[in-house]
Amino acid sequence: MDDPGPIFYSQQRVGKNGKVFRMYKLRSMYQNADKIKDKLLDKNEINGLMFKMKEDPRITRVGSFIRKHSLDELPQLYNVLIGDMSVVGPRPPLLNEYQYYTEKDKQRLVVKPGCTGLWQVTGRNALDFDQMVALDLKYIRHQSLLLDLKIMFRTVKVIIFPNDAY
Repeated sequence: MDDPGPIFYSQQRVGKNGKVFRMYKLRSMYQNADKIKDKLLDKNEINGLMFKMKEDPRITRVGSFIRKHSLDELPQLYNVLIGDMSVVGPRPPLLNEYQYYTEKDKQRLVVKPGCTGLWQVTGRNALDFDQMVALDLKYIRHQSLLLDLKIMFRTVKVIIFPNDAY
């Protein structure tokens, strides 16, 4: 890493039925990233509760690469092993995002959250929050082993060819 400090990063996230759990990632940002985010909120590039910036100054050089190829998500396989997450499902929201969820948004939490999902392989960073919720709810309505396999296959493709990822 090009910033001294721990390799792993963890955050509290909201999972199935509102259960809070600790989600693990490879650290891709500078250690003071959470403090800097408050100063960047007006630069959010997507509509809705999530925060995304294409040229996010909080991301390290190495972090940019591992995020683009979704390698920062690999430690979430531990979350899958301990039962907090599934391989495929809606992404678990941050606590500060969840507090603003509508009843419709909360429907995303009737299944275990996943490391990858329909919206990640459909449009990734090109989608706004409402589009993400719509795709997550579509996934929940049509959930099946075949759909999970299709999403996992498309996830591999997105990791190898990360067109709109940042």
